[in-house]
Amino acid sequence: MTLPKSAPERAGSRRYVTEHASGRPRVGPRLRVPPGRARLFVVSVIDRPKGQQPTATYDSAFLKACRREPVPHTPVWFMRQAGRSLPEYLKVREGIPMLESCMRPELVAEITLQPVRRHKVDAAIYFSDIVVPLKAIGVDLDIKPGVGPVVANPIRTRADLDQLRDLTPDDVWYVTEAMGLLTRELGATPLIGFAGAPFTLASYLVEGGPSRNHEHTKSLMYGDPQLWADLLDRLADITAAFLKVQIEAGASAVQLFDSWVGALAPADYRRSVLPASAKVFRAVESYGVPRIHFGVGTGELLGLMGEAGADVVGVDWRVPLDEAARRVGPGRALQGNLDPAVLFAPTSVVEQKAQEVLDAAAGLEGHVFNLGHGVLPSMSPDALTRLVEYVQTRSAR
Repeated sequence: MTLPKSAPERAGSRRYVTEHASGRPRVGPRLRVPPGRARLFVVSVIDRPKGQQPTATYDSAFLKACRREPVPHTPVWFMRQAGRSLPEYLKVREGIPMLESCMRPELVAEITLQPVRRHKVDAAIYFSDIVVPLKAIGVDLDIKPGVGPVVANPIRTRADLDQLRDLTPDDVWYVTEAMGLLTRELGATPLIGFAGAPFTLASYLVEGGPSRNHEHTKSLMYGDPQLWADLLDRLADITAAFLKVQIEAGASAVQLFDSWVGALAPADYRRSVLPASAKVFRAVESYGVPRIHFGVGTGELLGLMGEAGADVVGVDWRVPLDEAARRVGPGRALQGNLDPAVLFAPTSVVEQKAQEVLDAAAGLEGHVFNLGHGVLPSMSPDALTRLVEYVQTRSAR
């Protein structure tokens, strides 16, 4: 893939021009980009749009569902739709470490587009990893195959926290460049940006890697609540800055992933996590793009997750959508929630279970069909393609 010739340098200026999702030219500061690489600017985070404007993606089924408007069919996309379930993904990623692959704009664009081409999903989600912004600000971490993110020096003291600096657009220039490529390729198909929620990022930083019981994380949360609050507040700023870069580069919606927050009781979530997540959502509210909030094992937290400021609340497979709607309350769309493991069953069973999800969502204000978690690596791509066709066809208005 070659870079489009649509980011000219303005005569007599050191600033660069491209288009925001609204289609209006936007001007922003020059990025630090390696020599010889074409530059795509990122809009100044100070010059924020005041609301979503009509765009090529504005009337898409996905964005209409997020806004709780009538749709031609229930939109469908999948978490981890770009990934190891696709042979074309394995081919282009061969020999390239995960974090490095997230920093190659042309590769990111190709991987993001693969499931759109194959499955005809209603939205693309940007290919990256939730720890990318942490790596970008200098955290010594790597993604170990079969393990996940591993942090060399966990954060457990005030001095450790002081090492976390702010994220600037220059730190993630490759995100801006990749999104510029993608929005031009995708046309009317929305592009979803995403980030890890403060709690989940904190868990990786404090534990030093994935954890089943979150001993160090909860020890810090309970034992030093002020340090914990300051850590999450710092991570909220980093996360918000990362989402702003994506929105200003063309993301039509954003999703906040809180993968590990299901480990908490509702009272602990309200006291120790909700303020930071709410800060992230407030920071991007003025852009007017839909904000999605998703966590795993969060059935008891759904109402609080909506309260944090999401326009759409993601639901895993453990809670039926009609019950989830009762817990979340009015004024928000829902996303979900087919059990990913169902895709290993015969086609007739997959269709039956998908119909159960559609039936449970029949009375909702807005519904985006998704799995209750990410696509599994060993899942058949053909099964996903058939599921997309089934949902779009059977839900056609």
